Amino acid sequence: MVDAKGFYTIKGYQIQEGAELTPAMEDYLEMICRLMETHTVVRLGELAEVLHVKPSSASKMIRLLSETGSINAEKYGYILLTEKGRLAGDYLLYRHDVLQRFLCLLNNTDNELEQVEKIEHFLDARTIENLAKLTALMKK
Repeated sequence: MVDAKGFYTIKGYQIQEGAELTPAMEDYLEMICRLMETHTVVRLGELAEVLHVKPSSASKMIRLLSETGSINAEKYGYILLTEKGRLAGDYLLYRHDVLQRFLCLLNNTDNELEQVEKIEHFLDARTIENLAKLTALMKK
């Protein structure tokens, strides 16, 4: 017999963790940080375009990220990161990079973007750190 006390839905695990950002919010914040590497500001329309979503969907998510204190949304669709957003975004970029390097090494490929995007939200920081260590060992 299976002990069902430890099983939850994905949503149930997220509630237990008390995660402030949803996976979708993480995707937007990660892309804002990625764009900020080459831009001084990010525009709403540009964000919607690179994420292949409608501007109205991007606008809703920008409002939600603003409510968390991760970004400041300014006039004319300018999006700026707060310190909180920059710290979270730096981790999201790191997490993405660790998974990309690990999966490419594991699968002997140059790009595992789709797989990374599908799984990155479900691994905790400890697992990411261990994957980074494992990837370094595998490269030797």
